[in-house]
Amino acid sequence: MNELSPKEIGQRLKAFRLGSKYSTEEIAAKIGISRAALYRYEKGDPPKLETLESIADLLGVSLTSLMGVGVEYISSAISFFERMRQNEAESEQLAVMFGLFSYLLTTDEFDEYLEISIKEGLPQELRDDPGILSRVSEILSVLRERKKGYYQRRPSMVNLASATNLEQFLRSGFVGTFDLPEEELQKRRDVARREVENVINLLEEQPIGVQIGLLIDSVPSTHFQIFRQSERSTLCLSPYKLCHFPNVRLGVGMLTSAPEALELHQKMITELWGPALKGRRAADYLRKMIEDCK
Repeated sequence: MNELSPKEIGQRLKAFRLGSKYSTEEIAAKIGISRAALYRYEKGDPPKLETLESIADLLGVSLTSLMGVGVEYISSAISFFERMRQNEAESEQLAVMFGLFSYLLTTDEFDEYLEISIKEGLPQELRDDPGILSRVSEILSVLRERKKGYYQRRPSMVNLASATNLEQFLRSGFVGTFDLPEEELQKRRDVARREVENVINLLEEQPIGVQIGLLIDSVPSTHFQIFRQSERSTLCLSPYKLCHFPNVRLGVGMLTSAPEALELHQKMITELWGPALKGRRAADYLRKMIEDCK
């Protein structure tokens, strides 16, 4: 697929528009086009270069990021997760590396407590800010759309999860702040335990197209995902955290189809997949971890 295809540019335009502070009407008015024209561009109609330059300047992104030339830098969580959703919607295989485990494999309860944890982790002065709360709702909406799309299409997935991160999740509970009462903390630890038990079920049931490996060694701090599509692959580097003490406010995500970046990250996956625990061995390891964390 050509990186400069109007369809790809339209997808990026939509993602950056969702992450901006402007409504569709405001963007159209400031650029001097109709709202209908903006929607057509998002659907794949090719805009003029000067129009793209004006949109990029207004949204605070580089023209190269908007066009998908080289590395695509994204400083908005809404835009970042929308770009992930768009790539997942066209992928045949997903490789999800490190962190806790793939958000796409989590339960409905996970979504409930992710929202709670994000809001309670906000600085005190922002907890009642309507703008911030609206952004959180938009982020959660895009995340739910990602999960919905995954279960509709069921692309194959390889997921390497960190045993260290899972243990921290069990011990801290699904929380966004340190100052919860002990009774609530225990409730959150129970939520974390049920989520790890869900991973155990996946390891034992081995649903078609899902391969999970458990890394008991140290892992890189960077979380990344590779989207493999029919004609190309895309590497996504994430600064965001969707578990205990979540972060969806600060960070710069990156997407690229550069061959060298893909090759180096794929090499890392191959090296770590072999020694990772899988199936019954991984499930037994997690069961013991749950017992040790009680």
